[in-house]
Amino acid sequence: MKLTHSKAVFLMILVTMMWSIAGVVTRHLESARSFEVTFWRSFFTVVSLLVILPLWQGRAVFTKIRNGGSALWISGFCWSVMFTAFMVALTLTTVANVLVTMAVSPFITALLARAFIGHRIPGRTWLAIAMAGAGIAWMYGGQMDLSSHLGGTLVALMVPLASASNWTVVQHSRAHGKNIDLVPAVLVGAVISTLATLPLSFPFSATAHDIGLLALLGLVQLAIPCVLSVMCAGVLKAPEVALLALLEVIFGILLAWFGAGEVPGASVLTGGALVIGALVVNELVGWRQRA
Repeated sequence: MKLTHSKAVFLMILVTMMWSIAGVVTRHLESARSFEVTFWRSFFTVVSLLVILPLWQGRAVFTKIRNGGSALWISGFCWSVMFTAFMVALTLTTVANVLVTMAVSPFITALLARAFIGHRIPGRTWLAIAMAGAGIAWMYGGQMDLSSHLGGTLVALMVPLASASNWTVVQHSRAHGKNIDLVPAVLVGAVISTLATLPLSFPFSATAHDIGLLALLGLVQLAIPCVLSVMCAGVLKAPEVALLALLEVIFGILLAWFGAGEVPGASVLTGGALVIGALVVNELVGWRQRA
């Protein structure tokens, strides 16, 4: 399918809407908790991708996995950490806390790229990192019962760390002439997440209702938007993708608010606005400079 720029923007917005349903859907689970939630979502992601990828890329997708080398498997491991940490974090703290914590991913990516690839970090990005740090501090400092959110925050922080590591590995490999296809790496990540969380999920407590919702997440919240986002990334510039991806934070908080009654606190809204504002300004200034 050939995408124009306008269609890619619209499709990326749709992708963020699909990503954002995880929080509100999780709040409607009846008895599934923690690692079992992750297991079922990852399992249904594997099933969905085993259908979608051969239809999209043919049997060559399995050849790419076999011949992908260490970089593809490291990328797959990073995806598995993201899959697992995200869902576990949602069971430990609020949707808003998880999403705002994940929004710092571009800043962590910039730091890792500087450390391991030698990418220069502009002054505007250092300023944005400081502003985002202040926003995170304000968000959690304003909550009286910090201990009830700290564990979930630390788990959620593993998502941007894994995402930044993934990006760094991919960029390093491409700089050395290896072109990693991220879609097969997502399948590898879903398989690893499924196998890793299976023994931690016993005894199973999910009802048929829960399994239906988690199957929905595996297909609609991960498998389909993953494929669509890769298509969009081939048309949109990196700053555009980064800015559009922030819509997941907004959509996710609103869906949890109106769909599950999870009202974000004032400190979360203020700190979150500072984090997102820092990222938006950083990306827009960088975009204008490159243009």
